[in-house]
Amino acid sequence: MTFIQALLLGILQGATEFLPVSSSAHLVIFPHLLGWPDPGLAFDMLLHLGTLVAVVFYFRHDLWQLIVAAWESLRRRKIETPEARLAWLLVLATLPGALLGFLFEDQVGEIFGMPRAAAAFLLVTAALLAFAELLSRRARVLEALTWRDALVIGLAQALAIVPGLSRSGATMATGLLLGYRREDAARFSFLLAVPIVLGGGVYQLLKLLLNGMAGVGGPALVGMLTAALTGYAAITGLLALVRRHALWPFAAYCALLGLLVLTGILA
Repeated sequence: MTFIQALLLGILQGATEFLPVSSSAHLVIFPHLLGWPDPGLAFDMLLHLGTLVAVVFYFRHDLWQLIVAAWESLRRRKIETPEARLAWLLVLATLPGALLGFLFEDQVGEIFGMPRAAAAFLLVTAALLAFAELLSRRARVLEALTWRDALVIGLAQALAIVPGLSRSGATMATGLLLGYRREDAARFSFLLAVPIVLGGGVYQLLKLLLNGMAGVGGPALVGMLTAALTGYAAITGLLALVRRHALWPFAAYCALLGLLVLTGILA
């Protein structure tokens, strides 16, 4: 992979990671359309680590408060603050994705070489977003989040390990279907990205270290850096967008891209 290819894929990852359009599907489909080599799961995970840097930096104050609150609740052996409660709900919501990612790592890796499969799952993302907009009440706030709701959103995130089924799209749509406001569903989705991407990234990095860091060089690091920068801009833009607008444009985009690939118009 060249530096230019890695740079463009990093921009693509950063721009789509937090938008409900599946960054992984874009990393599968566009290299295939352009005749580029398959970047592979390790490269994809490094790009995700780049966007992890973006979300951690954006929510650094919130995350620090959550970490401190969780530590205090452990020390006192009880949950006394809203921050501590949210921190443990995030832990609970992360567990399904961590389990499925570990159990089905090989199967997910195979889908990264299947653009049509990713396109089909883009249609599922489009349907989820459309149903969420049609059926949601958008009245509940994040402070009302229950452990059952957190677990349901976590299950949605777990299913989104496959390329094409957007992680942010699945978690935001589930939050909306549970009755939460768009901005609260988006905030929980972004915060939920931190532990799952961090855990998956550390796991992949350990595997890369055992393999002598094969495939990790200058291009991968360039892609990681550009993913971080564009990811930060994407978070800022999406949070501003969801406060005022519906998710219909993202549903239409996912449906259009998925159909173009499945019908062979984009091939």
